Amino acid sequence: MSETQTKRVLITVMTYPHPSEGYQELVCTAGITQNLEWVRLYPVDYRYRPRAQQFRKYQWIDVETEKPKPGKDNRPESHRPNLDSIRVVGEPLSTANKWAERREIIDRMPHYTVNELKARFESERMSLGVVRPKRVIDMEIRPVEDINWKADWQKLFRQMKLFGPQQNPLRKIPYTFHYHFECSDSEKPHVAMCEDWELGTLFLRESERLGSDEAAAQSVKGKFLGELCRDDKDTRFFMGTRYPYNVWLVLGVFWPPRILQKSLFDF
Repeated sequence: MSETQTKRVLITVMTYPHPSEGYQELVCTAGITQNLEWVRLYPVDYRYRPRAQQFRKYQWIDVETEKPKPGKDNRPESHRPNLDSIRVVGEPLSTANKWAERREIIDRMPHYTVNELKARFESERMSLGVVRPKRVIDMEIRPVEDINWKADWQKLFRQMKLFGPQQNPLRKIPYTFHYHFECSDSEKPHVAMCEDWELGTLFLRESERLGSDEAAAQSVKGKFLGELCRDDKDTRFFMGTRYPYNVWLVLGVFWPPRILQKSLFDF
């Protein structure tokens, strides 16, 4: 039996939920410990947690964790949380003073290129990291082949509605969104899908407001490319692998204002 540890984690990543037979719905959650180590918390049935346990991004939590069972997720950052142990600590870190509180943590984390992350995965199975892209070129919008959740999950929704706890499944997003970007060592641009929960919820709000999925997708692009990746932003990507492959996804975006370095001759 694996050892249980209590960790204090600054939540930085929450991906769009997907249905689950055992937990109704699951969110891949990740963050940074007080020792500046990445940790992945899975599974987390976030929307079905008591309100007092519904943490927000850039908020510290205390949580008991253990390593997954042998044969399960063997990535070194992956831990299985005791969901009932989650305790939210304080308010989310502020964006005041050019995001100083958040930058105090994120700026101290190692930053990599995508090629470096891929090499570290091959050598040590590292599966979470921060990338500061040299240039973000585009966000590609791709329609999905099936706009409905797969048949097994739809059956699960019906069963839970009849016999189980109240089920309120989120709509499947009918598009996927892919960043095209370069790193300092890129021979050609990287392409990585963005799975940030905030992207998905923005799409849902905009689809309802605009009455059009196509218009909502363009609005998401306007936000996640046109605003989060502007020249005056010091944009970073929180990236992680799609288990069990060496395929890297954008799990979240960090976009504080760019801080200009003053010259010695500035007065």
